[in-house]
Amino acid sequence: MNVLETMSLAVRSLLRSKMRSFLTALGIIIGVGAVIAMVAIGDGARASVQKVFDSMGTNMLIVMSGSTNSGGARGGFGSQPTLTWDDLEAIRTQLPSVRAAAPEMRTNTQVFSEDQNWTTSVTGTTPDYFGVRGWNIATGRRFNEADVEAGAKVAVIGQTVVEKLYGAGFDPVGQVIRIKKTPFTIIGMTARKGQSPMGQDYDDSILVPATTFQRQLQSQSLGKYITGVLNVQADANAGTAKAQQDVTALLRERHRLAEDSPNDFDVRDLSELANSRQQSTETLSLLLASIAAVSLVVGGIGIMNIMLVSVTERTREIGVRVAVGARPRDILAQFLIEALTLSLLGGLIGAAVGMGVAQFLATQFQWPLLIRPDVIFIALGFSALVGVGFGLYPARKASQLDPIDALRYE
Repeated sequence: MNVLETMSLAVRSLLRSKMRSFLTALGIIIGVGAVIAMVAIGDGARASVQKVFDSMGTNMLIVMSGSTNSGGARGGFGSQPTLTWDDLEAIRTQLPSVRAAAPEMRTNTQVFSEDQNWTTSVTGTTPDYFGVRGWNIATGRRFNEADVEAGAKVAVIGQTVVEKLYGAGFDPVGQVIRIKKTPFTIIGMTARKGQSPMGQDYDDSILVPATTFQRQLQSQSLGKYITGVLNVQADANAGTAKAQQDVTALLRERHRLAEDSPNDFDVRDLSELANSRQQSTETLSLLLASIAAVSLVVGGIGIMNIMLVSVTERTREIGVRVAVGARPRDILAQFLIEALTLSLLGGLIGAAVGMGVAQFLATQFQWPLLIRPDVIFIALGFSALVGVGFGLYPARKASQLDPIDALRYE
């Protein structure tokens, strides 16, 4: 018997009991499908988390003012203004580990178009803010340093605000809106950005020059102090940890804090939060993939059980083949090929099922669909290994049958 004859004989044997062959391969189908689907879901979840944090800006630090302490009652960070415009300028110009820095002064207020109104978030900042926070412009332009120095009444608005004031698909550049009672000319519309990790709609916002915000929209002036927070972008080569150390040291020096005095500000590294989210997602993905791998082993045990039953049922057939000249290795090859065929067919069907499930879940959760070819090949290879491994014992048992006893078997 040559290899092709052995494969043909194995396939015919499987086709004689189609339902039993399918049920035998079902464990492999479930295992391979689960592995591919779980890995795709895990990769999609990680990509979704990464996209959310990328929308916040890359290599980000948030610098917040200090806290109040009056009569034993302590306020949270930001309750006591301690950061100044000079601090911001020093961070921007004196630290090589910092690429850019921008203030973020925010208020919620009502804005008006000619016939509509909407309550939204208005942020006063500088041009560096667009780069630090990854804001892209869809139409028009962003405001520049000249607009900030002149206190120009210009605004860049998000797409959610555009939809509420003018309708979807409208180009608002050149339109005039009123923020509180002050008219602002729209000079740009931001590209759609999505939601923050806390569910805030980034596109439901308006950006205006910091000086204009202070003069026209801020309820009270704090002089040299900044009412909001500082957004600091670390240099990619230095990293956020180095930038955090440098910003902390610089602000302590500028605020003349003693060595044993606590900081009157807080520097938070957003990349740490992103990394912790990624690690938790990776751990969950590994757990799901491990559970799915167990299904493959269970499927292999099912193949071994059914092949043992098949050997028992076909004992006389084996005896006849040996009697007419089949060698033990021919019998071994026949049953191994049957087991391998079952596992590979199950693996192929499982791969199709897994990709279908991954597509469905990605659509439901609005995650990107990330099917990794290497995972598919590994799952198929593992299913073939399972078929050979668990089919070896029944195949050897069949090849070692005594032909006389086999012919007498009823």
